[in-house]
Amino acid sequence: MRIAVVSDTHGNYKEVLRALERQDKFDMLFHLGDYVDDGEKLKKILSIPTIIVKGNGDYWSDYNEDEIIEIKGKKILVTHGHRYNVRFNYTSLYYKGLELKADIVLFGHTHVPLNIKENNLIIMNPGSPSLPRSQDRKKTFGIIEIGDRIKTEIVEI
Repeated sequence: MRIAVVSDTHGNYKEVLRALERQDKFDMLFHLGDYVDDGEKLKKILSIPTIIVKGNGDYWSDYNEDEIIEIKGKKILVTHGHRYNVRFNYTSLYYKGLELKADIVLFGHTHVPLNIKENNLIIMNPGSPSLPRSQDRKKTFGIIEIGDRIKTEIVEI
């Protein structure tokens, strides 16, 4: 299972769409909020199953703020992250992942990519493909591959 992870597109989804289309085919897409409309457009264009959660900029949306998904026996917490104070640290999100016995925690909000493993819990922020805030200001998205093992990576656009 190959999954594209996108967050914080903020109305500018076309560049990440081109980057996703240049990749090998994805089986699924996760859009982590801040503009759910972009997630809906990507879903329609890519024609793949899509999980969308709302971010702090999507206050009008009917999407949930968190989703817990199980794929190939792996539990994934999908959230935008603003409710977990991720601008300061990811401690609350880490403990939420442990509480849920998750294998992967995905979040956005900070626009800064992160891909770490703590006590067998993968924590990933794909960054932003439109408004990066990392020191190098590179536009990014994430990829998850779930097979016998879980492989995660951050991809620069």
